[in-house]
Amino acid sequence: MVTEDRCGRTRQLVDALRPEAKGAPLSRRAVWADVVLAVVLTVVALFVAVRCPGGGPVDVNPPVVDVGTGIPAPPPPPGPDQVPVEEEPASVPWALVVLSTLPLAARRRYPLTSFVVVLGAALAIGGSVSWITVLACVVGAYGAVVYSRYRTAAIAVLVLAATLSGFAFRHAEPLLPAWSSPGFVLLVAGMLASLVRFLHLRLASSRDRVAELQAAQEEATRRAVEEERARIAAELHDVVTHNVSVMVIQAGAARKVMDMAPEQSKEALLAVEAGGRAAMAELRHVMGLLAAPDHERPDGLEPQPGLAQLDALVARVRAAGTPVSVGVSLPRDPLPPGVDLAAYRVVQEALTNTIKHARGAQASVVIGHTDARLEIEITDTGGAGDAPPVPGNGRGYLGLRERLAVYRGELTAGPTRSGGYRVTALIPRSAE
Repeated sequence: MVTEDRCGRTRQLVDALRPEAKGAPLSRRAVWADVVLAVVLTVVALFVAVRCPGGGPVDVNPPVVDVGTGIPAPPPPPGPDQVPVEEEPASVPWALVVLSTLPLAARRRYPLTSFVVVLGAALAIGGSVSWITVLACVVGAYGAVVYSRYRTAAIAVLVLAATLSGFAFRHAEPLLPAWSSPGFVLLVAGMLASLVRFLHLRLASSRDRVAELQAAQEEATRRAVEEERARIAAELHDVVTHNVSVMVIQAGAARKVMDMAPEQSKEALLAVEAGGRAAMAELRHVMGLLAAPDHERPDGLEPQPGLAQLDALVARVRAAGTPVSVGVSLPRDPLPPGVDLAAYRVVQEALTNTIKHARGAQASVVIGHTDARLEIEITDTGGAGDAPPVPGNGRGYLGLRERLAVYRGELTAGPTRSGGYRVTALIPRSAE
């Protein structure tokens, strides 16, 4: 346990020392803003160094103060052999003044480097440092903490800078109250910069989180649309394929016997008409469900047909020339609408495939049940050799498997040893 804690602390330390990922490239506006700031501070610092040399924020040689009165004591008079000498303010090299402000032009691109250069120049100026130079150090410290990829290193450099400033001006007396010492000012600037950086990171994290949520919502919406399209396609396939297949076969039969047996042709055309009406009725129902508002739709969006319409389905198949034997044993309790619809679609798809791919075959439908599930088996004897099967794309059984998977059901389909085809479906009686 102790070893794991140590490993976790070590990992946290390593993560803290690692540089952060590169941010977005700097805008032209930000670059020009830094350049203008650095140039303005440089001009002001040079003006102060020329017009007010030695007028810095600290007094390196503070006057002697009378302990009793607190008033600065006048300097002692010169001796008889001494000649009074007027002290001239120390001149500041212009190069150091420029180095103490101009590197701020790169405070966002190279934050640590510019701060170190500015701080080194300020320490080299020493007691003649002006408040402009101190301000430049504060701006550099702010940039180092806020913009540096090396956050831990920036804070360490800031603490070191405050320590060096305190040591360099340890004998100096601030012209303002004690809290205005350069070291203290740098520490306050660093704390404020750390707070700003923390707020920036929180804001960026919130934006990333919002972007992730939006992307997840868009992905969920796209997936829902795809699933809805697939469900609509399966629904339309189930509705249209069976009726159209029966209509095509009946129309073909009517065409063949139209001249020789007009009465049979008339019956076939009536069957075509009946199939068309059935298809239109189911299509209107499906489209009505899709177009209805959400609060008016029935649960599961199940279309109307169920095993109660099995007799009409079998009659249409028989009218198309395929003999069908039926054996049905249903539970006393009514089936859930979704299970009832799924069972009907299984029988419908299997008989439709028999019509399309096994013309001349005999079909058998057996529906039974147990306490837990509904058992469906549809078999056919195989088509005649002189009747070529209609090619299919396998979408019907794929849609059935997806439909049954909603109710944890199973579907198996395959040829039999006798040359026919068998479709078996096991559907739990409870839709939950």
